[in-house]
Amino acid sequence: MPNRLAHETSPYLLQHADNPVDWWPWSSEAFEEARKRNVPVLLSVGYSSCHWCHVMAHESFEDEQTAEYLNAHYVSVKVDREERPDVDAVYMEAVQAATGQGGWPMTVFLTPDAEPFYFGTYFPPGPRQGMPSFRQVLQGVHQAWDERRDEVAEVAGKIVRDLAGREISYGDAQTPGAEELAQALLALTREYDAQRGGFGGAPKFPPSMVLEFLLRHHARTGAEGALQMARDTCERMARGGMYDQLGGGFARYSVDRDWVVPHFEKMLYDNALLCRVYAHLWRATGSDLARRVALETADFMVRELRTNEGGFASALDADSDDGTGRHVEGAYYVWTPGQLREVLGEQDAELAAQVFGVTEEGTFEEGASVLQLPVRDGVFDAEKVASIRERLLAARAERPAPGRDDKVVAAWNGLAIAALAETGAYFDRPDLVEAAVAAADLLVRLHLDEQARLTRTSKDGHAGANAGVLEDYADVAEGFLALASVTGEGVWLEFAGFLLDHVLVRFTDPESGSLYDTAADAERLIRRPQDPTDNAAPSGWTAAANALLSYAAHTGSEPHRTAAERALGVVKALGPRVPRFIGWGLAAAEAVLDGPREVAVVGPALDDEGTRSLHRTALLGTAPGAVVALGTPESEEFPLLADRPLVGGEPAAYVCRNFTCDAPTTEPDRLRTVLSG
Repeated sequence: MPNRLAHETSPYLLQHADNPVDWWPWSSEAFEEARKRNVPVLLSVGYSSCHWCHVMAHESFEDEQTAEYLNAHYVSVKVDREERPDVDAVYMEAVQAATGQGGWPMTVFLTPDAEPFYFGTYFPPGPRQGMPSFRQVLQGVHQAWDERRDEVAEVAGKIVRDLAGREISYGDAQTPGAEELAQALLALTREYDAQRGGFGGAPKFPPSMVLEFLLRHHARTGAEGALQMARDTCERMARGGMYDQLGGGFARYSVDRDWVVPHFEKMLYDNALLCRVYAHLWRATGSDLARRVALETADFMVRELRTNEGGFASALDADSDDGTGRHVEGAYYVWTPGQLREVLGEQDAELAAQVFGVTEEGTFEEGASVLQLPVRDGVFDAEKVASIRERLLAARAERPAPGRDDKVVAAWNGLAIAALAETGAYFDRPDLVEAAVAAADLLVRLHLDEQARLTRTSKDGHAGANAGVLEDYADVAEGFLALASVTGEGVWLEFAGFLLDHVLVRFTDPESGSLYDTAADAERLIRRPQDPTDNAAPSGWTAAANALLSYAAHTGSEPHRTAAERALGVVKALGPRVPRFIGWGLAAAEAVLDGPREVAVVGPALDDEGTRSLHRTALLGTAPGAVVALGTPESEEFPLLADRPLVGGEPAAYVCRNFTCDAPTTEPDRLRTVLSG
């Protein structure tokens, strides 16, 4: 019989709806029940494409005896971290403070007042490698709760007090200057893996936000080292196993230093961020590889993640059926030489093995290989390789596909909108811009209420119950601002303004200018989460700084500019010390140092050839964070277009920064020079 999760919209919670565990969703009623029964709360946090979450679910939460014990001695609460990033952040901070590490599944034991007192991540069904079994943990916590309640309360109280004391060392309320950004670059150079690209050792994550900083830094300063790190890292990632060589798009991360074996889940946020990075790399260098990867990644998102309502689904699972009924990680993506021969015949299979690095020993498990694109001597017949790719892709489509998490997360859709709008504009793909507009329409229609408050998620056209957090407001504003620059439709600038007004009023500390992840009127947790560091996606804090800055450049709004600069004070403090974890903030700081530049393109009509040429040139400018407004001289959609006439009856571009304007130009070449950073 289904439990209480059967009525939830989260695909992750629905995966647990038939467990024998009597799960509750996160709610005040669950904690009331724990109080009434005088039992602790088991909080289990994960997400639908998390491999070890599935493993623990199968081993423990589907087990009748374990469930019976849980139901007798606990109130069990299941949380989708993608729906409730605030709950996840607060308890993950506690787990990391207590154990020195974190991850998912996250397993936390709480008092009925939601105070944590015992932590872990994955627990096996039997004792293993020094880890206790999940049953042993459950029994131990139950015994402590029954026999040493005072001790438990003391531990819980101390943890909550410690968390309250972990205030961010904010630095000052000034933006980083050229010196701090140079120090950040130097620190990145020290951690750079010159042999393989990327930063640090295994596992290796795609450093999307750091790459944006490097590209902007190169545009502003001409530093060749910054461009080289960005270019080489992008090439190594795109040639490695983390990139899907057949279908496009990136897996979550590489388990090794060489980008060979990925963790196979594909997340919307990674692909949106990387699509945009490769488009920007192409803009800076003209690289054919960057162009191909940007377009293939955009096509992957539209083809495999787009929902019926026009939004973008959160993720594809790492696991899928290997054809024998077993759910195995990577089964959909890997190949053996024998499988290549089955699909391609002897001769073409040999060529495919050479091109994609498939070996008899294999690079993954059980003799299978993850497809890569190693650099080889000699030239391959491009048409033949294209035909091989098509046939392998068609054969792969016959395999059982990985599951898809269909929920639409506002923040990640904002990132996708920005990526698709820009990629579509750069490569003359109006279909990609249309996909971005459709997703933006869905967010306005379904996720925004009359006060422009955001709902974090929706699924199948129904809005979820959870309020948007800072990253939702910031990333959706970022997407809308990119859409405004690309389409020349001022309504997107207007919507971005509504969202950013909420950031100023509900998420900003008026005293210090620091930002909180949750609104002032959001549900009270044991701590109000506040984290400026970028993780898998930009932090709400740095994303808000970037969007506030762009909006101020478009509108001349002093409060938005001031808020952006105050928020970037934390980048001054953290940028030189931990640049890998505040790349988006460093990128925003580059834009502050460059102006950012404000470009107004006016023409007799938006589809006039001369107007389009100037507009495209403006969008392809590499000056960090430049904003672009497009319209006719009569247009009132963009503040930047006010008092901007045609020049001699011709389309013209006006470029200003720091309250100073260049003479207007009618020549794309002249505009290109002005906007080349």
